[in-house]
Amino acid sequence: MNLVSALNAETGTTCVVGAGGKKTTLAALAARLDRAVVTATVRIPIFDDWVERVVVTDDPVGVARERLAADGSQSGGPAAGMWPLGLVPERERDDRYRGYDTSVVDALGELDVPVLVKADGARMRRFKAPADEEPQVPRTADTVVSIASVQVVGEPLSESIVHRVDEVCKLTGLEPGETIRAAGVAAVLALDRGGLKDVPADAMPIPLLNMVDDPDLEATAREVAREIHDRADVPRVVLAEMRADDPVVDVV
Repeated sequence: MNLVSALNAETGTTCVVGAGGKKTTLAALAARLDRAVVTATVRIPIFDDWVERVVVTDDPVGVARERLAADGSQSGGPAAGMWPLGLVPERERDDRYRGYDTSVVDALGELDVPVLVKADGARMRRFKAPADEEPQVPRTADTVVSIASVQVVGEPLSESIVHRVDEVCKLTGLEPGETIRAAGVAAVLALDRGGLKDVPADAMPIPLLNMVDDPDLEATAREVAREIHDRADVPRVVLAEMRADDPVVDVV
């Protein structure tokens, strides 16, 4: 199964949450779709280097419609140099943009183009649990991909690799400094206070275990995936290495 199919991103609105590869997942999906809008409901690091253009606008729906209309006037397939299209409301600092309100992204989702959304933050960590105000998932999201790096298994629960250590402790029963096990990663990804938090009733939740870049990590990821399936009703768990040419290691 290819990455777009594995993450159910062919159409509709796909949100990514969690830690350990949100930006690389969005970039990998955008590169594999004929047309895509990339946006956010939270702050997002500058991403101009992996989309054709980022437009700062208060009217993202209008900009996307104009791009679709212009593309539709071309003969053949999608016009070169038009996609993927980044849409954001404001450049907050030199290193990041702000995100839209979820209602704005709901409106984008009504257009005939896949919409890829960064829906929470992790401060470059590899594992996290959401705070009270997270994630910011649009009501009409079709898919919510919850990400964790499998490389945290066997590491101590610390702020160097985990965002919101206190929240992870609450969900797993671990104490700061204790070793993160496969069951702990699975517990966070499988709980409705963790990776499944605020997933719309009609949306597909897909846990994604990233950074699976050797056989030992693949075995660990399979253990996490089994634990997730034991705890939650999800259609599949995707094992991936997003930096690879073919990111999907397996779908289980």
